[in-house]
Formats: sequence, C-alpha cells, structure tokens
Amino acid sequence: MAISQAAVIGAGVMGAGIAAHLANAGVPVLLLDIVPKGAENRSALAEGAIAKMLKADPAPFMWPRAAQLVTPGNLEDDFDELVHCDWIVEAVLEDPEVKRDLYHRLEEVRKDGSIVSSNTSTLPLKLLTEGLPARFAADFMITHFFNPPRYMALLELVAGEKTRPEAVAEIAAFGDRVLGKGIVHCHDTPGFVANRIGTFWLQCAVVETLERGLTVEEADAVMGRPLGIPKTGVFALLDLVGLDLMPKVDASLAATLPKDDAYQALRRPFPLLEKLIAEGYTGRKGKGGFYRLNKANGARVKEAIDLATGDYAPAARPSLASVSAARRGGAKALVAHADKGGAFAWAVMSQTLAYAASLVPEIADDIPSVDRALCLGYNWKFGPFELLDKLGAKDVAARLTEEGRAVPPLLEKAAAAEGFYRVKDGRLQHLTVAGDYADVRRSEGVLLLADVKLKGPPLARNGSASLWDIGDGVVCLEVHTKLNTIDPEVFKIIGKALEIVAKDHKALVVYNEASHFSAGANLGLAMFAANVGAWPAIEDMVSEGQKVYAALKRAPFPVVAAPSGLALGGGCEILLASDAVQAHAESYIGLVEVGVGVVPAWGGCKELLSRYSRDPRRPKGPMPPVAAAFETIGMAKVAKSAFEAKELGFLRSSDLVTFNRERLLADAKQKALSLVEGYQPPEPVELFLPGPSGKASLAYALRDLFAKGQATEHDMVVATELAEVLTGGAKADFTEPTSEDAVLKMERAAFMRLVKTPGTLARVEHMLETGKPLRN
Repeated sequence: MAISQAAVIGAGVMGAGIAAHLANAGVPVLLLDIVPKGAENRSALAEGAIAKMLKADPAPFMWPRAAQLVTPGNLEDDFDELVHCDWIVEAVLEDPEVKRDLYHRLEEVRKDGSIVSSNTSTLPLKLLTEGLPARFAADFMITHFFNPPRYMALLELVAGEKTRPEAVAEIAAFGDRVLGKGIVHCHDTPGFVANRIGTFWLQCAVVETLERGLTVEEADAVMGRPLGIPKTGVFALLDLVGLDLMPKVDASLAATLPKDDAYQALRRPFPLLEKLIAEGYTGRKGKGGFYRLNKANGARVKEAIDLATGDYAPAARPSLASVSAARRGGAKALVAHADKGGAFAWAVMSQTLAYAASLVPEIADDIPSVDRALCLGYNWKFGPFELLDKLGAKDVAARLTEEGRAVPPLLEKAAAAEGFYRVKDGRLQHLTVAGDYADVRRSEGVLLLADVKLKGPPLARNGSASLWDIGDGVVCLEVHTKLNTIDPEVFKIIGKALEIVAKDHKALVVYNEASHFSAGANLGLAMFAANVGAWPAIEDMVSEGQKVYAALKRAPFPVVAAPSGLALGGGCEILLASDAVQAHAESYIGLVEVGVGVVPAWGGCKELLSRYSRDPRRPKGPMPPVAAAFETIGMAKVAKSAFEAKELGFLRSSDLVTFNRERLLADAKQKALSLVEGYQPPEPVELFLPGPSGKASLAYALRDLFAKGQATEHDMVVATELAEVLTGGAKADFTEPTSEDAVLKMERAAFMRLVKTPGTLARVEHMLETGKPLRN
C-alpha cells in the first residue's frame, strides 16, 4: 500500500515536528490532539502547534507553503477522518495505558492494511500491544524519530513478532526514499540502539566529570571535537535537549534494564541537577542550564556553572594538552595522554565502547546498525565500532585487560582479527557476531563516493579537488578544501574535468560528502594577497574563476551540481553555471558576497539577472529583474531549504530535490545521464538592462534605507557598486541588449574597486577571525 495520506496523533513538539516533516515531503497529514477543557476552539492545540512551527527557528517546515498540507483537528470531532489514512503515527504521553486506550479506538476506525506506529522512545513494543487484537498487532510497529524530526536523519524501526514484514518494508522504504531518513532496524530492547548507548555515554561522562573534578567547559572540550562528536560535548548537549528530560530517561532505563546492566552502576544522586530543574534552569528552553547567557547591563556573556558550588562565572576556554594532542593525532592521542583530559576521555570512552560491544546482537543484528544509529542520532562522526578501530581494537582490549576490566567477546574477536571493519577487494566489510567478515550492505539505489574511493585511485587529484569515475561514463568532481572553498587549485581540476569528460566520458557531477557543498571563495587567500598588495593576483583569480565557470556552462557535455549543506558565494555560482541541480533538501544556498564587502564576480550577478528576466512567474520589463536581483544579492538572502532556493531563483523549477543524503549522488548521476542524448550547451543570453535611470531608482531606495538606519556607510558603498553592475553601467539602455561578457566585465571591475577599500578589507578580516559578518 502506498502512503498517500498520513496522520499524527499528539501535537506536542515531536508529534507536530513529525507532521511538519511529512508535509515537507509532500504528504498530506492530519494532526490531531485532545480538546482542551473549556476551549472555544476545539482544535486549538493542533492549530497552535502549526502556528508556532511557522514562527520557529530552526524551522520545522522547509518552506511555509508546506504547512498547507497539515490539517489540524481534534480527537473527538475528527477521529473518523483517520479511516482515510495509510499511516497513523502516535505521539501522545509516554503512558502505556493512555496509548493502549487510543489504539483500541483506532482499531475501530482504521482501514484494512493501514499502518499504526508509536514514536515512543522508552516503552517496549510488547507492552504497547498487550491485550490488542491480532489485526492491530500485525500492522503495528515503533517508528522512533529523533528531535527535531526535519533535521535529525535517524529513524529507528522496531517490529514485533506479529508485525507484518510487508508493513515494516513499506515504512522503511517510505522513511528512506520519501522522508530522507537513515533506517536502523532495532530489537525490542530498552532505549533501542541510539539512546541505549547515547544515554550511557552521557551518564558516564557526567559521573566521571563530577568524580574527577573537571569543569563543564573542560568536559565538553574533551568529549566533543577531539572524538568526532559535536562541539556541544556533554553538558551543552544536555542543555540543548532539556535538563528535565534527563531524570525521565534515566528512570525509564533503570526500570526496564536488567539489574546487572552496566548502566545501573552509573546511577548517582545529582542534587545540583534537581535544583536547576526546580528553579527553571532546564537548559536552552528555560533560563539556562549548565551554561547560560547573562544579559545584564545590555551585554550577552556566556557563563558556565561551577558543579561544586552551583555558581555561574564567565565560561573559560580550557587549555588541555590532551586536546591539543588530539588535533594532531586524533582520538588515539587523546586517550593516551597523561593529563586529566586524557584520563577523562579514556574513562568515559572505554566504558561506553565496551558497553556498545557487549550489546550486539542484543540490540541490533550487526555493528554497522549500531554505528549508523549513533552517527545519525547523535551526530557522531564515527560510530562506537568505528571509534574502536580508530583507537585500535587490539590496543583497547589490551588496556582493559591490563586494568583488570572485562573485555566483551565481540571486542576480543576484533582484537584477534583485523578490527571491526576492513577493506577487501575494494569493498568495505564488517566483523560479524560469528567472527567472520561480511560486506557492509547499502540500500538499493545508494551510491557513496566513500565506496567509490575504495575501488581505485582518482582520475586526477591535487590538494584541493579530485575527479572520480562513478560509472556509466559519469565523472564526479569533488572539492575537499576546508569548507570546500574554491581556490586556483580547484580551477585546475575543473580544467582537467573539462578535458577528461569531453574525451572519454559523458557527463560531470559536482558533489562531495562533506557537511557542506562549498562556502565560496577562499577568503584567506584573498586576504593574504591584499595584505601584500598583490592586486593583480586577486584580479587573476577573479578572471580565472569567470573563465572556468563559463567553460563549465558551455561544456559540450551535461554538468549537474549536487549540493548539500552550505552552497554560498562561489559555491552558489557553481549551481548557477550548471545545466541542472539535484539538490539535497537541506541545502542552504545564497550569494552572500556583500557580507564581506564585495559583489558576486564569478557570474552570480549575470546568472541571477538572466534567471529573473526569463522567469514567467515574475513581472516583465527591464526593472523588475534588476530590483529582484538587487534585493536578493544586496540583502545576502540565503535559502534555508532547496524549496526556498527555488523561490529565490537559485534553483530552477525543473531542478530536482533529494531528501535522503545517501541517495544524492545516485540521483545526480541519473539526472546527468538523462541529459546526455542530444545535449547542446546553452546559448548566451542577452540582457536588457535599464542603465543610469535604473541605478538612480536603486540609489533612491538605498538612501531611504540609510536614513532609517537599516544600511551602514559601507553597505552604501557596496550596494552602489552592485547597482552599477545590475543596471548595466553608464552606457546601458533597455532598448539595446547587454551581453553576458559585458556584465562579467562589470562584475570584475566592481569587485576590484571594492576589495581595495578599507571597509571591505575590514569585513574580510572580521569574517576570517569570527566567522560572522561585520556591519561597518
């Protein structure tokens, strides 16, 4: 049964978020909750949840129009509407009696073959289905989303003994292909997979911090980036999820886990936590938590709590030799270090990783499932078993033995073999519970560059970019600088791509598997050149970028860009120069050059003008496209999803969107191949620009913004140059065409004038130092 209509029961944070994400994927969804006592609006809870989500940041909806697919209602007046739903997600109170009462009601109205699932994170499936008919049990499972549902990629599935395999396969496929989730099949055990290990890790880290006398800042510095864990570490993560959740999860696990489970030994009274919760310090959603922002006297000072006294003081930047060692030698150097940070890291991670190794196959069938759960659910760069390989399975086992601690059988097997993972014949393999190796299985239709790299060397490579043969005549261009910024070495590889693909292949895909597609030009390189007065070198880089991007656009083969994460400035301009874009839904795209005091100069102004002038949805005439481009570029607008990028014109209406990050490369490859037959590069576009009269109109609007305090002095300088480019310069006349080359020349000239101004140099320097724009 295809899922064409869904419902979510429970309009709390999780239920509403799940409904929003179903709507993001284009699925109509019914959102129901109880009728509040004495309420005039009987559907106030669901309606209020939708209204709140439309104002929230980060936004649960990928674009506001998605909210139109969510129909609010209540459990009394609209319950019969559930008969139309193919999938009903329950997200009500974590009370088995409340849930079972609801299930009995659902059984009376739902249609044959419809699937019911619970978003519970704590209750066993066996408990939830007690006393329910066989028909219900056959169509019931647990679908555990992580918060926030739009952004967290993990979806844990738990099937019961009576659950229909077809129902599990249906939800797994829908969750993967439609909702974009990484599916982990879990066994019906407490905490499932991610929270079973993640909660152990958090609890262990808190206990070790308290017993070793570390500060929260020190603990987070160690338990974060040095281990491939987000910089929130432990205490900032607890603030993020809510301190009041910690005792609830602890109580649930304690009640359902065996008494001899290692988690039980970590439980301790934590009076400070109880005090914080009682006083409203529940984390970011409250007055603060282990950290808080002190806004006294108009300042915003980040403060950290003293775990011994409960007093707050300005947060300090820890200086630990172990953390410094990890920057060079990774996690292995961290846990081997003799200082308190190294000892803390070993104490926490040795317990956590040994615990994880003891749980397979109890919680999941294999180790890739466990690694996948922690990577997708907690944003770890490496799962527990991948971390064990980083540390050396043999070394960890030996150190545990030396310390008189038990070594889990699975860890013993890894230590005696080639670790938990190995590469054989170009294929990634994992250790099985039996002690042999099996190929890591990818879902059908998944193509990962990481797997391609195991099979052989690149077609071409330098320190900034590489070319990979991804099969069927398609080449992948991968940029791998910091934040995938664009530099002259990237230009060289693009040049090689133009040669190689034209000679021996069919199409080019621009893609990488880092967190971001590209943050734009390498500002550090530009700043260095500016500091030594190497203006010709800067102009050469701008000119070369224009030539390379134009060559991509006019290549004799299709070019498809496949962004995910940030695609800003020069990264956005790659998308604009491509024949098509296959965008991950979570692509954040924009021309943000004004933030560093320049204008887009690798064709961004020219391409956006061209897009706006040819868009049938936009007003006609010479001025509307110019005004729209001026607003988009001048305000450095960034689309917060691929769908918003279509509205802003960074993507075409014909460009496609992929929800599952792991399917992006395969989808982009198929898009590229679909363009091969009969391919002809696009013809140059002539633009009809308003010239001085148009610039005067934009100048009038600028003066108004400046008078209102909405534009700074240097904003005026940058925006004036931008207006000059977009209106076509002094000689432009809307009755005569302006060529693309003429606009490129104006982009380059405006860029060079601006980059020599003190205001722009200050903006570039500030961005490099702080990562934030300067308003000067």
